[in-house]
Amino acid sequence: MNSQHYCLLLCLLFLAQASAEIHYYDFVVQATPVKRLCNTHTIITVNGQFPGPTIEVHNGDTLVVNVVNRAIYDVTLHWHGVRQMRTAWADGPEFVTQCPIRPGGSYTYRFTIDGQEGTLWWHAHSSWLRATVYGALIIYPKQGSSYPFPKPKREAPIILGEWWNANPIDVVNEATRTGAAPNISDAYTINGQPGDLYNCSSQDTVIIPVSPGETNLYRVINAGMNNELFVSIAGHAMTVVAADASYTKPFTTPVLMLGPGQTTDILVTMNQPAGRYYIAARAYASAQGVAFDNTTTTAILEYKFAGCSAQPMLPLLPAFNDTFAATAFAAGIRSPTQVKLPDPVNEDLFFTVGLGLLDCKIGRTCGGPNGTRFTASMNNESFVLPSTLSILQAYRSGVPGVFTDDFPRAPPVQFDYTGASVPRELWQPVRGTKGLKLKYGSVVQIVLQGTNIVAGENHPIHLHGYDFYILAEGFGNFNPETDKARFNMMDPPLRNTVAVPVNGWAVIRFKADNPGVWLMHCHLDVHITWGLAMVLIVEDGVGELETLEPPPADLPAC
Repeated sequence: MNSQHYCLLLCLLFLAQASAEIHYYDFVVQATPVKRLCNTHTIITVNGQFPGPTIEVHNGDTLVVNVVNRAIYDVTLHWHGVRQMRTAWADGPEFVTQCPIRPGGSYTYRFTIDGQEGTLWWHAHSSWLRATVYGALIIYPKQGSSYPFPKPKREAPIILGEWWNANPIDVVNEATRTGAAPNISDAYTINGQPGDLYNCSSQDTVIIPVSPGETNLYRVINAGMNNELFVSIAGHAMTVVAADASYTKPFTTPVLMLGPGQTTDILVTMNQPAGRYYIAARAYASAQGVAFDNTTTTAILEYKFAGCSAQPMLPLLPAFNDTFAATAFAAGIRSPTQVKLPDPVNEDLFFTVGLGLLDCKIGRTCGGPNGTRFTASMNNESFVLPSTLSILQAYRSGVPGVFTDDFPRAPPVQFDYTGASVPRELWQPVRGTKGLKLKYGSVVQIVLQGTNIVAGENHPIHLHGYDFYILAEGFGNFNPETDKARFNMMDPPLRNTVAVPVNGWAVIRFKADNPGVWLMHCHLDVHITWGLAMVLIVEDGVGELETLEPPPADLPAC
């Protein structure tokens, strides 16, 4: 490189850094009274807002969020989908990368968002606090850049949530005490409101104003706890342009399906007669015989001059168990151009994901089937969070007894994973806190294989600290001899959460280029509560840019 080119490169780097900004937010976690479904409830919020504040940044910006805990519960916050390059201390899962912020305590999350654009979100990552502690995280293109599609007239988040009349912490604590499944939610919400189809709710239904002819960008987030959701807009087609803060090939669809944790950006053109049109969401319930919330939440797309007395039209949503619709939607999501996949694979892993049952303690009867206790696992290991020190702190400080690094690279026993009658001796996993070490720079491919133990179900599997390519999905047992021919090596989607099909499998690939301890788990919170999780421990590479930053001085004490 000659001196002229070198100077030009330095100038470009300087300009890129000069255009980046630092955004400061103050988050106060506090108890707040809100009225929903005819009654006033005290819930945990950030800054008294439900949903919480929307964070807006540009690609390349830095976020500094000071969190003060004025609630009665321990809390942490997770920045869902943010890569957190070398800043695992800011990732947020309780007892994985930090100890919780105790009542009265505080912690400042500091991290840079680089190379990501689109819609992510933030949420509590302690117990079930995320039922009400969540908000949107919007990443605009770098200053001076633009979307890879025509600029929309307006933008708005559409945040799907799940509401309990009871305190969600009480709900999960009762289930943990008895071993039974937790009570199902009482409603779904859009931007915090249930909508017209619930009692005492129509006066607060969310209204999104539009004008004829405009094309708008809506950022759809499934912040629900335990249900995947179908979403549709009456009379209007939706063009998907991004998912999990990665742009996609645009494709038009009448319905979306989002697992908890997933986001989808859509363009909608207002090409219908002036009127009022429902945006509606209800469950995709893939597990047979399992209770679920079968209600429908709505918001209203309201055209200018439509008149507020006009009765909105309801969209046609798929049946609750319409796996074909869910599969067709997932198949439509592709990267916008041909991608350069990391290669060659040097960590070829196979993880089963599914439910299980544990025997109750002698002399007790638990609330699960036949007096057992519900559990869940990956490769027959049911994950138990530490309680005295975070895994990341134990790993970096060499503290023994907090975790082990012997998570199995494949199931300890091979069996007919999705068969109708899995042998009962395979229903009881082993409880423990296990991780798997990866060398920096290794190329990792994981087969995520669902099982039919207790009940087959679609599992939204989220990996912290990484995006990954989804090479293929299918039903039944993954067959390496035949299914590799189905891999999409051209334009696979880049996601942070993959919905593993019910009684099926998905294959993901990524390069382990971010040192730290990274939680991989099912984003159905009932399942992570039961142990459907593990951690990947990515070692440092060579030099400062491949090494985890030191822990911040204000990291919460354990």
